[in-house]
Amino acid sequence: MEAELKRFRIEVAESVLTDLHNRLEVTRYPEQIAGSGWDYGTELTYLMELCDYWKTSYDWRKHEAKLNEFDQYTTQIDGQELHFLHVRSRDQLATPLLILHGWPGSVVEFSKVIGPLADPVGYGADGQQPFHVVCPSLPGYAFSGPTTEPGWDTRRMAFAFAELMRKLGYEEFGVQGGDWGALIATQMGLEIPQPLLGIHLNMVIAGPPEGDDLSDLTEKELTALGDMANYEKVESGYAKIQGTKPQTLGYGLNDSPAGLAAWIVEKFRAWSDCEGQVERSFSRDELLTNIMVYWVTQTANSSARLYFETQKSGRFGLAGGRIEVPTGCAIFPKELVRAPRKWAEHQYKVVHWSEMERGGHFAAFEQPAMFVSDVRSFFSKLG
Repeated sequence: MEAELKRFRIEVAESVLTDLHNRLEVTRYPEQIAGSGWDYGTELTYLMELCDYWKTSYDWRKHEAKLNEFDQYTTQIDGQELHFLHVRSRDQLATPLLILHGWPGSVVEFSKVIGPLADPVGYGADGQQPFHVVCPSLPGYAFSGPTTEPGWDTRRMAFAFAELMRKLGYEEFGVQGGDWGALIATQMGLEIPQPLLGIHLNMVIAGPPEGDDLSDLTEKELTALGDMANYEKVESGYAKIQGTKPQTLGYGLNDSPAGLAAWIVEKFRAWSDCEGQVERSFSRDELLTNIMVYWVTQTANSSARLYFETQKSGRFGLAGGRIEVPTGCAIFPKELVRAPRKWAEHQYKVVHWSEMERGGHFAAFEQPAMFVSDVRSFFSKLG
């Protein structure tokens, strides 16, 4: 018997919030070398200020209510609880669109773009393409709850989300993704291309064609490759840990809100277009609301397992052939991975390519207007 869709509301128990306050109150912070700033990781003074704000001023109930303005559901697919936002456009001919987050993000990342995508008229964009938006929490993340068995890699998630769209009655749909969402969208393009109208990526992973000696790359493209090499050298330690020993890390992240905040906020600072000042790109409330969905659901540990499962299955990069589904690429200048266009066209059927003036890894959260405009532009080309 097919699992039913159940209405869902976020309703965090008051006891969870009291426990959070108590843990923040007794946080035991480590020392820091004077003048070292963020060189060794999350800077002590900033984290203490953020956690003090979390304890004394942040209002979860306000943000919980805002998230509950979106229609939400849960269902069971492949033995796993799956939570998702489902915001239908008033236009019955709207394009169904599956939007997928990554780590350390969540559905909170898309809170600024769901309304404009579903209701362009209501957001002052009359005449623009509307979408029926489906925005799930990845298995193991937030309100989808922890995964309870091994094997939940990007391929398995790709099939689960295709099944979700089928259950919702969408025979054809588009997919948008960054970070893990981009890899899942790519797996869908490789393994389940039939229902896909197109895929839109704001992180494009692609390697060089065989025999490419890099001689025809532009200066900008060579700079992007240098940034990618620097990421691998100094920014990828988190992925090595989460890809090999996530359980060991999970004890600290699940027990200490300050530890969880330090682990996540450092990535928002390093991966956004903020010139080292994270609150130039995100408010404290935005940062903390995203952190909260990990804390209140106790899914920091299970979310990290996606690295382990995907590394074990060998699907961290690309394998299996060229993606023939029409693909749109939105390249933000501070994105971690910015493949040269020639490489992307070798891997994907690229029909749309945009290079943005600003923005980083969390595109929908950081630059929502640019994100929405590019998604509309790409899907309008597909007819």
